[in-house]
Amino acid sequence: MDRIAESRLATAEPGELITRQDSTVAIVVFVGFVAILVVLFPFPPVLDYANHYARIWLLSGGISEQPFPEIYAIDWSRTFTNVGIDLLAIWLGPIVGADRLARTLLFLAIVLPSLGAISLHRALFGGRHYWQIAMLSLGWCATMIGGFINFQIGLGMALVFGCVDLRLQRGSFVLLFAWRLAAALMLTVMHIFSLGFYMAVVCGLEFSWRFDVLRSKTGLMRLASRVTLALGACVLPLLALYLRAPALPNAGGNGLALAWNDGVVLIVINLLSAITTYIPVVDVVMVLPFILICTRASRAGDIRVHAGLAVAASGLLLLSCVSPRHMLGTGWISWRFPIMTALVAMAMVCPFANLTRRQALLLALVVNLAVFGRTGWIGWNWWLAQKDVAAVETVLKKVPVGATVLPLQHDPKTVSGLAHSSRYFFLREETFWHLPTLATPFAHAFVPTLFTAKGKQPLSVLAPWSEIAVPEGNLLSIGVLLCPAMMQVYENFTPYLSDWRGRFDFILVVNADAPDRYVGALMPAGLTLVEDAGFAKLYAIDKAVPAEPTSVPAGCAAAL
Repeated sequence: MDRIAESRLATAEPGELITRQDSTVAIVVFVGFVAILVVLFPFPPVLDYANHYARIWLLSGGISEQPFPEIYAIDWSRTFTNVGIDLLAIWLGPIVGADRLARTLLFLAIVLPSLGAISLHRALFGGRHYWQIAMLSLGWCATMIGGFINFQIGLGMALVFGCVDLRLQRGSFVLLFAWRLAAALMLTVMHIFSLGFYMAVVCGLEFSWRFDVLRSKTGLMRLASRVTLALGACVLPLLALYLRAPALPNAGGNGLALAWNDGVVLIVINLLSAITTYIPVVDVVMVLPFILICTRASRAGDIRVHAGLAVAASGLLLLSCVSPRHMLGTGWISWRFPIMTALVAMAMVCPFANLTRRQALLLALVVNLAVFGRTGWIGWNWWLAQKDVAAVETVLKKVPVGATVLPLQHDPKTVSGLAHSSRYFFLREETFWHLPTLATPFAHAFVPTLFTAKGKQPLSVLAPWSEIAVPEGNLLSIGVLLCPAMMQVYENFTPYLSDWRGRFDFILVVNADAPDRYVGALMPAGLTLVEDAGFAKLYAIDKAVPAEPTSVPAGCAAAL
């Protein structure tokens, strides 16, 4: 018996029960909608995407074009995980082209987690329940808008692999063990967090439907042995790869460099990363119907729950609350667990499986309006951001091949509302941070903030360029060039700021149509405006140091 609560409709007359629910059409339409968005908007407001795009372009063959043979090298000994898209860039990029591959990967990052959860739900509960449409909403979350492409694809792979695991659990243990080894190897290569997610899902599936196993000593021992063997199979490929290429992310020699969500408010905000995108209030409103559906189904007694996955979701929820925000040079670690929790939580329940025709139509209407309304909201923001992308492309046309470009931004004191909603997501994180890295494929120019982190990417920066490159770049305020105190703070971990006049040819300022909180529209002396495209401005740098030092703007005091 896998039902937590029996539905009152289960005792109704056969004529009162509806025909089977079918979520397939809505799922197909959603996938098509996402495909249209990816095709229409080549560089959506997804934080890391432009940086990934530039790296994919290099790995797909761009690294052989001038001036990049003297700047970058490919070294696979630098890492053993988080390289899924890098491997595909090497293998498929030269065949299909970097642009098509990058868009395909973005598409998969959006749809795979939801489709994986739907597949697992169908494998557990059977049927095509309307609740599966609600799972599509989890395609939009902070990790997706953050552009964690390897991570997102890895989540979808882990859920699909969980479906295969569920089928194999009924057969040969040798075959199951071999499958887990292969699955763990693929997931480790894609992203190490996806391996951890797969392990959580597998343990939940091994637990079984109900908690009865905990009442039997024999059953409990059997469960413990199966879970131990499952975890062992998953850990073996990880250990083998680590021993072969022991390169881990680091924090620039600063140890673990831990930062925590130390407070109830920060923990709650972190949990909301599972659903938040550009304006959190909009996301919360559009997700509330799904919570109401579950609560109403529970009250009506028409809800089924997989006990094992409930345990897995509880463990992931705990990790969401206690995991560090940053560690080992990797940002937003704590964002990873809420979306894992949400995916498992939605896959583990089946609310309102038994409804009259009228009730089923109402349920379908509610979930479709919520999912497609939210997707339309995403589409609006993607459309809104295209004028900013066009501005960056316009100024990059004035950058000559082989130039060095210093990317900076105007960091406003307040964020505008709907007019610029696409420029920020979650806790005022900028979505435009990495747009300047498009100078790599579009202008064949050097930008110091391309992703080249040891332990994460196989791309490395050669000397002397490595002296002015960072593995994961921040987009600093233009005030850093005018405020000595800011310069003193930031140049310790952004070496490209040292002697910026002598080492760079151009400054590319983004978000330039909003005044900077520290210096307004003021720029250092010795710069010539080359192109003003509103959101983006390009300045040529005069290599000669100004004879007279400029005065410190009054706004710099706010940066201390």
